[in-house]
Amino acid sequence: MLREAVATLAPVSGIAAACQALGVARPSYYRAQKPVAPAEPTPRPAPPRALEETERQAVLAMFHSERFCDASPAEVYATLLDEGTYLCSQRTMYRILAAEGETRERRSQLVHPVYHKPELLAEAPNQLWSWDITKLLGPAKWTYFYLYVILDVFSRSVVGWMVAHRESSELAQRFIEETASKQQIPAGQLTLHADRGTSMTSKPVAFLLADLGITKTHSRPHVSNDNPYSESQFKTLKYRPGFPDRFLSMEEARSFCCAFFPWYNTEHRHSGIGFLTPEAVHTGQAPALHQMRSETLAVAYALHPERFVRQAPMPPPLPTAAWINQPPQRQEVTH
Repeated sequence: MLREAVATLAPVSGIAAACQALGVARPSYYRAQKPVAPAEPTPRPAPPRALEETERQAVLAMFHSERFCDASPAEVYATLLDEGTYLCSQRTMYRILAAEGETRERRSQLVHPVYHKPELLAEAPNQLWSWDITKLLGPAKWTYFYLYVILDVFSRSVVGWMVAHRESSELAQRFIEETASKQQIPAGQLTLHADRGTSMTSKPVAFLLADLGITKTHSRPHVSNDNPYSESQFKTLKYRPGFPDRFLSMEEARSFCCAFFPWYNTEHRHSGIGFLTPEAVHTGQAPALHQMRSETLAVAYALHPERFVRQAPMPPPLPTAAWINQPPQRQEVTH
């Protein structure tokens, strides 16, 4: 703005007087009148060791060939040396590829499909089952018995189990069919969730579930959190007092399970279902038991209110829903 004012006053008073009056240095005013154009950058001379353009194109053509289109510069360099050919150094190969934007992964690699996180909800028994197979150590090294277990996610009740000498899709098919028949599952009601073991993803099991009208879902590969209920139940099994280091026979393994699973269903009080037994929730006895607990606590409060802080105690809430991978926006609907 001051330079414009100098230019306005200069025809009347002269440039020197106008600059002095407005406090503008005359060299600055003259410099502003004739802006210096930026100097053109001097191109860098090519170093004497650089490849000629025809040689660069030959290297690029070699990398684009069918033989080397998915090979790294180091592989190409070594292969050509073994054949008695030298085109340029490895570093030069990388520079040529970088100039063309071709330095990303060159190897031909399998592209895995995108697996979506399963989001499954159960609001009553026999809506969502989880099943899995675990190994039980046998009498000698590298010998195992295989325990098949189906768990109701809502009630945590084990609705079916089987011990076998091997893991196979045929045994899994028969096991699932017998369990669904015992629970009288109608078509279109049940979702059966499992991981991606060979028996779980086998065609016989898939065909059976389609015939029974049962929806099948699977965990993402290598994500144990997608099948947490079965994993938790197996931990309860294997940390139970009396669980042996090894089972000496199939009969011993079945005998242990015959004692464990009735205890688990009828006596074990599960923290995830308000410290009720799985059988009580699965068979619909939970509301009556919850009412009995509430009445017992109300009587205790009436007798000695001074022993309680602020209000009468309440029993743990009844389960209303069970999720596998609950969506964040719906976390408030469960207990």
